[in-house]
Amino acid sequence: METPDKTTVLALNCGSSSLKFGLFQAGAAGPELVLDGEVEAIGTSEARLSARPRGGARSSQSGAIASHALAAREIFALLAEHDAAAPSGVGHRIVHGGPSVRNHCLIKPQIMRALEAAGAFAPLHAPPALEVVRIAQAQFNACPHFACLDTAFHHGLPDVAKRLPIAAALQVDGVERYGFHGLSCESILRQLGEAARKRLVIAHLGSGSSITAVKAGRSIDTSMGLTPSGGVMMATRAGDLDPGLLVYLIRKHGLNAAQLELAIDREAGMEGVSRLSGDLRRLREASQNPDARLAVQMFVYSVHKQIAAMAAALEGLELLVFTGGIGEHDAQTRAEICAGLSWLGFDPGAAQEWRGAQPRDDRPQIRVLPANEEEQIARHVLTLIAGVDPSAM
Repeated sequence: METPDKTTVLALNCGSSSLKFGLFQAGAAGPELVLDGEVEAIGTSEARLSARPRGGARSSQSGAIASHALAAREIFALLAEHDAAAPSGVGHRIVHGGPSVRNHCLIKPQIMRALEAAGAFAPLHAPPALEVVRIAQAQFNACPHFACLDTAFHHGLPDVAKRLPIAAALQVDGVERYGFHGLSCESILRQLGEAARKRLVIAHLGSGSSITAVKAGRSIDTSMGLTPSGGVMMATRAGDLDPGLLVYLIRKHGLNAAQLELAIDREAGMEGVSRLSGDLRRLREASQNPDARLAVQMFVYSVHKQIAAMAAALEGLELLVFTGGIGEHDAQTRAEICAGLSWLGFDPGAAQEWRGAQPRDDRPQIRVLPANEEEQIARHVLTLIAGVDPSAM
């Protein structure tokens, strides 16, 4: 492992059923990866912990990991096994900061209380993420911990996109469009460099998916809204629905808030349509099943429709970036999405464009880039840690 005299950052990226981590050290050009990995399928008997040191081979082990708390402890034990230096700071991906935490910041007691209150906006993500924060604070109590927000990138949305079309009296307590996958979007803009000035759509496609319109480096609209439940159809989330459906389910079937949450966040999307799985890979393998085939078609349709909507918001589209697990690794899905956008000038068969080559003519360019959320967290921590007053910890 690296010598402990450098600034070391641990980035923790908590998902609804996963926990990714990256250990970085400050370098001349930014954070340098030392060790990264992930615990997948938390809460199942098929959970898997994988890790890879810089320049080394990836190792993995499988077994039941019942909670994010246990996943965090497994990761901390792994860091000890690799003789990792104690972190100088820990950065946590926080999906929703709510109305009062809008920027990446030091986690002080009042910030933690605000993040706990914001959990009502993201019940699928907030409880496990805050559980990991508490465990990490106890494990690494000598260093500052920072909240790195998915909502921060979208904070400057114009009112025409941010405002929700309901009565003003109901738009209290932070009811507005927030947008998510902001750390992913920040990472994409950093990788693009000058190309980020183009009229750009970022398609972050994974178990959670969102489409964001970026103009001159700023988010001007995005598919997710008040919560991460909206927008395109996802693995187990419904995405946008007729709000009257929710009223109908309450009146006709007597569903309460918890049952509605289950219906739209955990039992919907591709899993709900296919009645098989929310994993696109499994659905592709089950293509002889008509429900599985329809679930894939609906996902592709919802994404290409939302990309077109973002192109309208931008009044043109020069660059489309795919990222996220599906966006980065599933060439078939990318091609099918672009086939539905051929009228915008996309060529789904232009393989060189997947590798980022310049288009042959004035058609919109296509790029495929990694989200690099853990590295982006590390970048924010390295910036924020310099301004921390030890007495404020």
